[in-house]
Amino acid sequence: TTYICKASPMTTSVLDSCLNFSEEEEVILKYWKEIDAFRTSISLSAGKPEYTFYDGPPFATGLPHYGHILAGTIKDTVTRYAHQTGHKVARRFGWDCHGLPVEYEIDKALGLNSREEVLAMGIGVYNSHCRSIVQRYTREWETVVTRLGRWIDFENDYRTMDLSFMESVWWVFKTLFDKGLVYRGYKVMPYSTTCATPLSNFEAGLNYKDVTDIAVVVSFPLRDEPNVSLVAWTTTPWTLPSNLALCVNAHLNYVQVRSVADKKIYIVAEMRLTQLFPALRSKKFQQGDEARIYEVLKSFKGAELVGRMYEPLFHFYDSAERRSCAFKVIADEYVTSEAGTGIVHQAPAFGEDDYRVCVRNKIVDVIMNGERSLPCPVDANGRFVSPVSGDLQGMPVKLADAAICSLLHKMGRLVLKESHEHSYPFCWRSDTPLIYKAVPSWFVAVETIRENLIQNNKQTYWVPASVKEKRFHNWLVDAKDWAISRNRFWGTPIPLWVSEDHKEMVAIGCVAELRAKCELADGSQIPMNLSDLHRESVDSLVVASPSRSGVFLHRVDEVFDCWFESGSMPYAQLHYPFECSEKEFLKKFPADFIAEGLDQTRGWFYTLMVISTALFNKPAFKNLIVNGLVLAADGKKMSKRLKNYPDPTLVINAHGADALRLYLINSPVVKGETIKFVESGVRGVLRDVLLPWFNAFRFFTQQASRWEIKNSTGNKFTQDNDRVRKSQNIMDVWIMASLDSLVHFVHEEMRTYRLYTVVPRLVGFLGDLTNWYVRLNRSRLKGTDGEDSALTSLAVLYDVLLKMTVIMAPFTPFFAEYLYQHLRKRLLTSNTANLPEDAIGKADSVHYIMLPLAGNPKADGKVLVGMSLLQQVVELGRRAREAATISMKTPVKRVIIVCDSALTLDGLRGELESYVLEELNTWEIVLTSDVETWCSISALPNLPILAKRLGKQVRSAADAIKGLDSASLRSFSRTGSIMICVDGKLLHFSKGDLIVKSAFSGDSTRYIATSSSDGGLTVAVCTVQDDALRRQGITRDFCNRVNKLRKKRKLNIADQVDIFYAESAPLDNISTTRALTCNSNLLNRARIYPVDFSCCRGQILISDKYASPGGSNNLSIALAVPAPSLAPAAKKKFAGYVALETLLATCDLSNSKIHGSLENNPFELKLGIDIFPSASSARSLGKGLLAP
Repeated sequence: TTYICKASPMTTSVLDSCLNFSEEEEVILKYWKEIDAFRTSISLSAGKPEYTFYDGPPFATGLPHYGHILAGTIKDTVTRYAHQTGHKVARRFGWDCHGLPVEYEIDKALGLNSREEVLAMGIGVYNSHCRSIVQRYTREWETVVTRLGRWIDFENDYRTMDLSFMESVWWVFKTLFDKGLVYRGYKVMPYSTTCATPLSNFEAGLNYKDVTDIAVVVSFPLRDEPNVSLVAWTTTPWTLPSNLALCVNAHLNYVQVRSVADKKIYIVAEMRLTQLFPALRSKKFQQGDEARIYEVLKSFKGAELVGRMYEPLFHFYDSAERRSCAFKVIADEYVTSEAGTGIVHQAPAFGEDDYRVCVRNKIVDVIMNGERSLPCPVDANGRFVSPVSGDLQGMPVKLADAAICSLLHKMGRLVLKESHEHSYPFCWRSDTPLIYKAVPSWFVAVETIRENLIQNNKQTYWVPASVKEKRFHNWLVDAKDWAISRNRFWGTPIPLWVSEDHKEMVAIGCVAELRAKCELADGSQIPMNLSDLHRESVDSLVVASPSRSGVFLHRVDEVFDCWFESGSMPYAQLHYPFECSEKEFLKKFPADFIAEGLDQTRGWFYTLMVISTALFNKPAFKNLIVNGLVLAADGKKMSKRLKNYPDPTLVINAHGADALRLYLINSPVVKGETIKFVESGVRGVLRDVLLPWFNAFRFFTQQASRWEIKNSTGNKFTQDNDRVRKSQNIMDVWIMASLDSLVHFVHEEMRTYRLYTVVPRLVGFLGDLTNWYVRLNRSRLKGTDGEDSALTSLAVLYDVLLKMTVIMAPFTPFFAEYLYQHLRKRLLTSNTANLPEDAIGKADSVHYIMLPLAGNPKADGKVLVGMSLLQQVVELGRRAREAATISMKTPVKRVIIVCDSALTLDGLRGELESYVLEELNTWEIVLTSDVETWCSISALPNLPILAKRLGKQVRSAADAIKGLDSASLRSFSRTGSIMICVDGKLLHFSKGDLIVKSAFSGDSTRYIATSSSDGGLTVAVCTVQDDALRRQGITRDFCNRVNKLRKKRKLNIADQVDIFYAESAPLDNISTTRALTCNSNLLNRARIYPVDFSCCRGQILISDKYASPGGSNNLSIALAVPAPSLAPAAKKKFAGYVALETLLATCDLSNSKIHGSLENNPFELKLGIDIFPSASSARSLGKGLLAP
């Protein structure tokens, strides 16, 4: 494809029968680049109301996938719409540069396995490696995003690793710190041993998997009754070396039982004996067999166990001081009888409830640093360390379960070992199992602002609303304090300098404050050229104690969770409050619109809400679209490893970006549901939406060219709004009213961000335009009803096509541009100097133009109802034909349309009636409201719905429904409501409760019928055929094949050809010649004038042989270059002069007469009487077919 010029960027001729959408999109991209379309559109919107959009920053360490493409398409569609409705819409791309994704890649690349290895390398060196790969794929991202047609600013992007961004993040933290919303504490958190860092709860929820783990039941002998053991069940044997207590429920019933098999005595919850004795779960177990398995010695409440001491499992934490407070039974309500033994082993460093219960019962004291401090024998990389000893020391905890079970077995403490299937969290980045581990962290006190979060959420608008009202609301109701610190290196350092005892803390909120309060450890000042705030630049800085001379505060070791940074982007992208004033900031906050996937409900959406509420007590956004997940065709998550999805780039290259965009946003995924991505769906959009749309435009162009050729004034076709407004043609009135209704609908629904209603309506209108308006007006557009009528129809079609390019521009930006650039050539170009740059026609891009507003359509309800009925009738008629295997080319004698509403049928009478005749290829239509004569009606109960509502009454209701008379059922079909007596009571039934069926009761030997789903409309097609019908069918088939040959030969509408045919062996005595002669009106209407093959004198362009349905079994058709041909009378007169026709082929036909002599006999041939330029013209003006 070669680029031509900005005024006409498209290279494919509109008369070509095939358009390569993907290639044309590439050309349009070059055009946009040449005219700097995106920035020009922004400059043209100067002074207009601002529409603020926040783009959630993706990581640039991987390539974009369909989830990114979907979210990007939604964002682009909405922001394009906002621009085209009179707003200034700044769109900046952002990059999430910090965090685990980057560090994980570096750790893999450098073979680093522990925190100590990083420290040995040096934080500065490590971070330089991280910085080097942060934007590894930014060029690829920009290429893919741009190729999708998304307009967004990459040059003025924001990066979370830039000093300006990081400084604003510091300001956010200091503001929260000053408000008393930041504190340090221990918390048991999801912990990635691979990445050596804690994760937030919402990160832990991103990657759950079904796994099989070892589950054990372990005995804990009572100190005062060594022969009696408490038994606890756990799926994490690796936590047993840290056991400090056992927890029961004080209100549950417990039993002391003796095992019949080994005579050992155990204490277990009465409801959980099945966990201790698996035989009770066996299918062979029968009631009464308990005595052969165990003997109950006594029963009691859990409260009686509280305070009892037991023997520790391991000696690692067994000391006199520990024994004074630990290794005893405590109680809490979180213990239930739903799983396990009703006794839960407590390892306070590895369980959230364990920690809470043990702190409350003074099993541990996290404030003290002595023996009673929190026991945690696991290092940052998830390996056992001292005091755990022996073979366990240095072993990864998730691999230690088997070794621990072996030790327990040797100690005689392993009661039961089995496999347990359950859902378990994995690290979302490294895809390795998480553990739960108590770590010292810095927290934002979210629980103190929980009520404000709930109230601020109510001020936002979500699509779908259910995510806001249920999933997100429930998350906020149970919101926990947010651990914002990470024990990592590549991130924004937490700007907090503390004393060793943490009693003195100084938060730094900006670079200026850093210079004012900090100094190097040797007392020197911070260099003036400080240009970075990462750890290597600030870790060595100290702050003099405000209260103690000679004491210095040091920065805490942690960096921010990258979610804290992305949640701070509304402020940090603007470098607020440093470079952006309060006034300017308030223009851009909160955002008018954001959009991301459902997985961000507990991610970005949550952090935005928390930080904005903590800072300003308002939400960070007003409107939000939540898209669902894009799965592979097999319903599984898309996986590079499994290669279960097609490469997006290949899909775009094959089908175009517009097809992919429309496929995604015309699916349930735009309202939070999932979609299984199948490439055939993208191909379907191209086939069913874009190609018919192109063909409608192509047909318009062909007919406009035809009109220009036929027009004697030499004028070109141009826009004529006045002609459009004055048209009284029912089809023109209908399509313009439909367009006006569409415009109104699009604006109403886009204001509420309901793409899931807008896109189907747009696609539906294009279907109406291509499948109904263009098809039903083909002959009119071709001039069959006169050139003035053709001109009016062309003006209407042009107006609709032009407006649809503007309306569809946000959704299919490439094809809208393609059509606009071609259509604008036909706009009147005079007096455009004073028009604004974004005026339709003058605008260099369709994306500069404002969307049209709804007007006042002149169509009355009768037209719209009639057209709706016409569409239903045609669809039902086609289905009836298919059922009878009657081709649409074969005419039928009669179609009966039965509807119980005479008023509705009136909508079909008049002009629309002729369209039904044409579309169903019938000689006659009969409209009748006499449904009792033609149709029977019955109803069945919708049992799945009624059973839930009526319960036992459903049988009586079903009998009553089946007994309803036809009058009641027809009334129900019209109103959708009925009262029915069921068991002596009147009950109301509405649409959906009853399944109404209508059946044709006419003569089934002569008619075949289909009915609408509600039974309100029936169309019956006469199946009786005779020779007259067959002859007309042969003629229609002949015309169809001629047009296919023209298309195959790629002839334009202006290309004149002669049409010749020859037949042999006619079937059933119906010859093609006879059929064509009897239906010359059809041929004239189609401007097809066939001539006997023996008259062919011109060069044959294309030919075909086939068996004509119902006619000749060997029919040949040929299209030839037009050659001079004699009229029938002249041909008869000069029949003996064979050389005459050869001579005529060389004659100049520009004169009105031809003189000459044949064998000394003079002759004179008059043009248009005796001789014609072509066989077709001779046929069209002559009487009858030319004979050989």
